[in-house]
Amino acid sequence: MAKPFDIQPLDASFGAVITGLRLSELDEPTWRSLHDTWLEYALLIFPGQFLKKDEQIAFARRFGQLEFEWGAVSNVREDGTLRAPEGGDDVVQILKGNEGWHADSTFKPIQAKGAVFSAEVVPTIGGHTGWADMRAAYDALDGATKARIEGLNAYHSLHYSQGRIGHVPKKGTDDYRRLGFEGDEDVLRPLVKVHPDTGRKSLLIGRHAHDIPGLAPEESQALLQELIDFACQAPRVYHHDWRVGDVVIWDNRCLLHQATPFDMTQPRKMWHTRIAGDPVSEAAIG
Repeated sequence: MAKPFDIQPLDASFGAVITGLRLSELDEPTWRSLHDTWLEYALLIFPGQFLKKDEQIAFARRFGQLEFEWGAVSNVREDGTLRAPEGGDDVVQILKGNEGWHADSTFKPIQAKGAVFSAEVVPTIGGHTGWADMRAAYDALDGATKARIEGLNAYHSLHYSQGRIGHVPKKGTDDYRRLGFEGDEDVLRPLVKVHPDTGRKSLLIGRHAHDIPGLAPEESQALLQELIDFACQAPRVYHHDWRVGDVVIWDNRCLLHQATPFDMTQPRKMWHTRIAGDPVSEAAIG
C-alpha cells in the first residue's frame, strides 16, 4: 500500500528522509503509517518542519510517555551568552562527551525508547549528528563473535563515560541533576538486545558501557572498543548536516548516535524531547 508521504532512503543500512507531510497536522492513519516506517528505518528526517515547542512535544507523545518534554542541547546560556569552550563548565563537558558513540539513558534503570531532535540555530562549521545502525552491525558479525557475546552483559555509567574524558561534575548543582549525574549507579545491560517491536537483534554498546562481568578489565575494554570500531563504519553510519527547521526522530533501542565537534565561538541551539522506554523491555538487568 502506498504511503501518504514520500520516503527517500539514506545511502546507509537505515534511515530515510520524509517529505510531503506536516508533523503538526498528522491524522491517525498517517501517524500509524509513519510509526511503521520508523520501526523499519529507525531514523526519520523531516526537513523544514520548524516545530514549535508544544508541537514537538505533542509529536513525541504519539510514540509514548516522555522521559522529558523539552531540553536544550546548546552552548548558549539562557541569557544568550556563549559558554566558554574550555574550562570546567559541566554542560560543555557533556557536549564534548557526547562526541562518543552512545545510546541515551542506558545508565538509568530504564533506557529511553527514542528521541525527537530539532534545529533552531546551527553553526557554519561542524555540529553534525551521527547515527549508527546496531541491527546491521549485529547481523554483520561473524558467527564466532556472535556466540562469544550472546550471553555477556556490561555495566553502564555516565560518571564512567565522562570520567574517561577527565570530567568530574560539580555535585549538588541544577546541571548535575539535569544532565543525569544524580542517582547514576552502574546498571547492567546485555551486549545483545532484542527489539521489543521488531524482534531484531542489535548490539547494545557505546561510551557508557564498561566492565563486562567475567572478563578482566583489559579484555572487557578491548572487546567493547572492538565492537564499537566494527559497528560504527559504513554502510552502517550516517551524519546529518543540520539546517534550521530540521526535525529528526530516532529509535534509541537499536541506534547509537554521536555529536560532532563544532566551532564553539558560534551558537548552536538544538531542542531535545526524549521518549521514555517501556518499563519491561527497557529495564536494566540490575
